[in-house]
Amino acid sequence: MFDSLVQANSYVQVEYALRDEEGDLIDSSSLPEGEPIRYVHGYEMLVPGLEKALVGMRAGEEKEIVIAPEEGYGVYDDDLIFALDRDELPADTDVEVGDELIAQGQDGDEVELRVLELREDEVVVDGNHPLAGKTLWYAVKVLSVRPATEAEIEEAARAYDESRAEDAAEEAREAGLVPARKEPILN
Repeated sequence: MFDSLVQANSYVQVEYALRDEEGDLIDSSSLPEGEPIRYVHGYEMLVPGLEKALVGMRAGEEKEIVIAPEEGYGVYDDDLIFALDRDELPADTDVEVGDELIAQGQDGDEVELRVLELREDEVVVDGNHPLAGKTLWYAVKVLSVRPATEAEIEEAARAYDESRAEDAAEEAREAGLVPARKEPILN
């Protein structure tokens, strides 16, 4: 029998507001373009700290959740700041500080890079997630909890397996087991 608590293989809908350490609103399901989070619990579809904090909640429950960087988008990694030669960018690309570039990473996945600085022959970019190194403050309300359908579980498991394979490939590269490219390949 399924208990209506958030647990493994639950399909959950959550209303949320995400704020930074200063209390500034980063994102919210109540914004005009916002919508509730909908996910299958237990497949790392959310940042780890949020998924853990939702366990055991019921529909209608509300909670304030503080998530350290290690349980959110990770610690800030200075090694993810690097310079790209301007000739690596497509010829028609006109970039400004603050722009986001989409690059193809070493594993073929898309990687977002934020432009930090423009130099004569280089563009300095940051590959960290914009929320890396930040403590996250969530206010959540569980809207609904139900057993996930077989199709929803299969889709969540497939996404989880793909994510695990990407993580394993990255660990192999870091361990020197797989040659790594020096720079990302830009689209």
